[in-house]
Amino acid sequence: MNAQALAQTEFDNRLAPPVSESALEIAHKEWIDNAVETLVDRRSDVQFKRRLHSPQGVTFKAFAAEVEQFAINSDSKSPCAIGEMVIAGLLGDRFLARDGAEDLMAVADPKEQLRIIAQGLVEPLAKDALIAQAEDNEL
Repeated sequence: MNAQALAQTEFDNRLAPPVSESALEIAHKEWIDNAVETLVDRRSDVQFKRRLHSPQGVTFKAFAAEVEQFAINSDSKSPCAIGEMVIAGLLGDRFLARDGAEDLMAVADPKEQLRIIAQGLVEPLAKDALIAQAEDNEL
């Protein structure tokens, strides 16, 4: 292989330089991550309000409803997962409750699936949430 072909091959195989994210992209991602954490880990509502707009957000109940819909539509083969969760909840057996929930979700990583569901709910709100934060910072 001649020097020119070798140089061309080396040039073609180089990776593109990493693209640095803008401050807005970083803030967008951080807001989504924090909102997911609020819904999943803290089991709390995500709320914000822009000036001259109605409050926006996702309630924990709305998140729970989405999780329920996911579970209903899952490929679970368990004939008793819901019964196990009810019994476990009433009798305080968190291990049985977890097993029933994992059976009902029917995915490899149910906790990660909760985060995916939460992200799907909060992602469309991120732009307005960042605007609301900026408005609050102006005060």
